[in-house]
Amino acid sequence: MKILIAEHAGFCFGVKRAIEIAYEELGKGKKTKLYTLGEIIHNPQVVKDLAKRGVEVLEEKDLYKLSKGDRLIIRSHGISKKLYNFLEQKGVEVIDVTCPFVKKVQNIVEEYYKKGYDIVIVGDKNHPEVIGVNGWCDDKAYIVNSVEEAENLPFFERLCAVSQTTLIEKHWEEILQVLRRKAKEFVYFNTICDATQKRQEAADALSKKVDVMFVIGGKHSSNTQKLRKICEKNCKNTYHIESADEIMEEMIKEHEVIGITAGASTPDYVIDEVINKIKSIKGEG
Repeated sequence: MKILIAEHAGFCFGVKRAIEIAYEELGKGKKTKLYTLGEIIHNPQVVKDLAKRGVEVLEEKDLYKLSKGDRLIIRSHGISKKLYNFLEQKGVEVIDVTCPFVKKVQNIVEEYYKKGYDIVIVGDKNHPEVIGVNGWCDDKAYIVNSVEEAENLPFFERLCAVSQTTLIEKHWEEILQVLRRKAKEFVYFNTICDATQKRQEAADALSKKVDVMFVIGGKHSSNTQKLRKICEKNCKNTYHIESADEIMEEMIKEHEVIGITAGASTPDYVIDEVINKIKSIKGEG
């Protein structure tokens, strides 16, 4: 049996930084309550551990509960400008761990919106990153996630396009071809983060060589779902799992070459647990 790990898998820089800062805040021993706006990462094990240590997850609709001096961690997905202003007015201590790649997208959108450009965000309109980015142009961006949606856009005088950081490169390129025809003056920025591209390329390459492919990550993780889609095209035995507990003997018993990749919110120890479970089933643990 061979277990092959994708060259790039697991925590990305932005997620690793967010988690480290969250645990640093816990270690300060402050008496003020510590919250996160939404789950800090799409990983149930990490979220559960933080909850045990007293970190409470709030949704945007619950922010009225915050009091002056409370600490709120802004996760790597980022938030809108309006929300920053609201938190400042309430006197909340904001611990901003927005991923630098996401912050770059926010800055581009704000800059070009102020210059008078219409904004197109290529991505999932329901994803917190996209919702947050839209908040840097007064929530007036056009959000498209397919060639068909791009075709239905009107013609613009001046248009600026950006991408969700976890978008599949090919998907961005396809939609970009349509957007080029949609404006008299068109500027665009491929804001897919480098870590995302590397993970997708590595998963694509590995899934062509294996009998079974495990994609480890939260079921609600956008970047993990995209890795699954890429792997499924190359390997029919592709499984999206959150933990080693989901691996059953029948998934691997007939196969000898097993591949593993993991989303940007998956800790190394979860990857190690999956490897050990596979070895145990195969009698090599």
